[in-house]
Amino acid sequence: MGTFQEATAVVPRGGAAGLHEFDATLDEQWAVGTKLHGGYLLAVLGRAAAQVTGAGHPHLTAVSGSFVQAPEPGPAVIAVEVLRAGRGSTQLRARLAQGNRSCAEALLTQGLLNHDDAWWSGLEPVQLPDEQECFRSPAEAPGAGFRVPLMDVVETRLDPGHLGFAVGKPAGKGEIAGWQRLANGDDWDPLSLLVALDPVPPVSYDLGIQGWAPTVQLSAYLRRLPAPGPVRVQMRANDVGGDRMDEVAYAWDSKDRLVAQATQLAAVRVPERR
Repeated sequence: MGTFQEATAVVPRGGAAGLHEFDATLDEQWAVGTKLHGGYLLAVLGRAAAQVTGAGHPHLTAVSGSFVQAPEPGPAVIAVEVLRAGRGSTQLRARLAQGNRSCAEALLTQGLLNHDDAWWSGLEPVQLPDEQECFRSPAEAPGAGFRVPLMDVVETRLDPGHLGFAVGKPAGKGEIAGWQRLANGDDWDPLSLLVALDPVPPVSYDLGIQGWAPTVQLSAYLRRLPAPGPVRVQMRANDVGGDRMDEVAYAWDSKDRLVAQATQLAAVRVPERR
């Protein structure tokens, strides 16, 4: 099992004036079925952006990414362009490509995060049973029909109250919550939190919609540096229709602080109404 830092590593390769290019090797472990995880792909782009901005703005604070077509595990090229470099943040555009195929593109904001508590927050951390009382999602999920390698590198423990879908009795609330840890024991950071914000399984399972729900677009905000330990992630859907589902996710660290949040649009195959 490799580390997240190794899986998102990028190597500078030069580039034209104003354009920074990097080589990356996309890791097949960070995948759902045979498709690489959307949060992981954005983290690879974020790793390249951090190399461009350096120590002045080392942390990803916001990203909005679109997934054009699924890349394959293996070599890829990242191109990063600085749009604006200011005192408090740097804004960039990044593109992930394989051959002549554009696979993912993102607008990113780099800045400087700290461990400070929020000045004000209207969100309460999701309440979960103790971590060991929650069900760990296996890579070989019964009845799923495909393997989820991501579950080997991200330890996900779901609230038992949200597991009705596993016995054919989805709650129909469009919500799933649970604990997450990096399986090798590393602590979370702003880039790896992008993976936590796109948890597996998707909330469509709680609505009785089976199958993969690929991310079309995802926007995330990284709020502060997480404390060591697991994060609690709550994800819910607000509206499903036209074979599209929106999902909103929040992540709290071991000190009950909101450390990241995201909104995404995912593709689903909506069944006919009974």
